[in-house]
Amino acid sequence: MLNDDQKKYLLRVARASLEAAVAGADRPDLHTADPALLEERGAFVTLKARGELRGCLGYVEGVKPLIEAVAENAEAAALRDPRFAPVRRSELPDITIEISALTPLRPVENPEEIEVGAHGLMVCLGPNRGLLLPQVPGEWGWDREQFLQHTCLKAGLPAGTWQDPQAQLYSFEAEVFGEEDYPELLP
Repeated sequence: MLNDDQKKYLLRVARASLEAAVAGADRPDLHTADPALLEERGAFVTLKARGELRGCLGYVEGVKPLIEAVAENAEAAALRDPRFAPVRRSELPDITIEISALTPLRPVENPEEIEVGAHGLMVCLGPNRGLLLPQVPGEWGWDREQFLQHTCLKAGLPAGTWQDPQAQLYSFEAEVFGEEDYPELLP
C-alpha cells in the first residue's frame, strides 16, 4: 500500500509528465530512493476533462518501476490514446489525473470470485485482450455479468466470450487515487 506522500509524489510526476508531453518538452527527470516507487508494478493513468474520460493508458504488468510507469503513461494517455485527439495546452487547466497502481494478475477459476468494485478484469482469447479497471463497473452501475461482458467487448470479442472454455480470465486489484483526493494538487 502506498502512503499519502507517495501518492502525492506520483500525482506530481504524472502532472509534470503530462504538461511536458503537451508542450513537446522532455519528460522530467525522475529521482527517488523510495522502494515502493521503484517496485515494478502495472499502472494506468487516467485523464479526465470536466469529469469525462479524456485518455487512459497503462501497463497491465510490472515491466518497470512504478514511478517510470506513471510518467510514461501520463504522457501516453495525453498523446497516444487512440480514442482521443492529443491533449492541447488549452485543456490542461480542466484535466484531472487519476492513477491506478495494480497488483499482479491472478487467474480467475470461477467468475463468482470477481468482486465488482474491488477487482479489475482482463479477458484473453487468441490475440484479443481487453482490460477494465476496478472503478469502471461502479462508474457505469454494472453487475458482475455486465462487467464480464464489457471486458469482452473491450477486447473486440462478443459479449459472452467470457464463457468460452478457451477464454482466459484474470483479476487484479488496484490502488486508485487522484488529484481530486488531494485538492491542493488540483490545477
